Amino acid sequence: MSNLPGFILRNCTLWADRVSKLGQIGDITVPVPTDKLEEMRNSGMIKPREVKMGLDKLEFSFKMPGLDPQVIKLFGLKPGVETPFMVTGALVDEDGTDHSGVLTIRGFIKTANGGTWQPGERSENDYAVAVHYYKLEIDGEELLEVDDFDIKVGGVSQYAGQRASMLL
Repeated sequence: MSNLPGFILRNCTLWADRVSKLGQIGDITVPVPTDKLEEMRNSGMIKPREVKMGLDKLEFSFKMPGLDPQVIKLFGLKPGVETPFMVTGALVDEDGTDHSGVLTIRGFIKTANGGTWQPGERSENDYAVAVHYYKLEIDGEELLEVDDFDIKVGGVSQYAGQRASMLL
């Protein structure tokens, strides 16, 4: 095992609605799973503590240097229609070992900002996605999987006990 830095993102691309946007993506902001916390202090406690109440909503965004008609047509779809997105990344260790990083996302484009159009200048378009499903894999190993009802860490459900308590 090497002590050199590893899993350094060297390159990535976005697949929007199963169509590759290789070379057309300027910036990708991946979903950030965040615990939803509430402060609680019961009788007899000398200090409050934070307790987990689930997760905050997930968001995903990306920027493109041009107006892509295929992506524009993913905005404003009727309720219930979700778009699949996949971000693939080349993670490379300093010893030369390659790793695959894959983000699988489902949701809908909630903003399609066409940016500022200025002659002779490159315009940039910003898209924000409401995320309903998110999975992170490295080298085919599932690290996180999040939907509206569960989070799996390393493939293990973190809410199976609660769901069983609710007879679901």
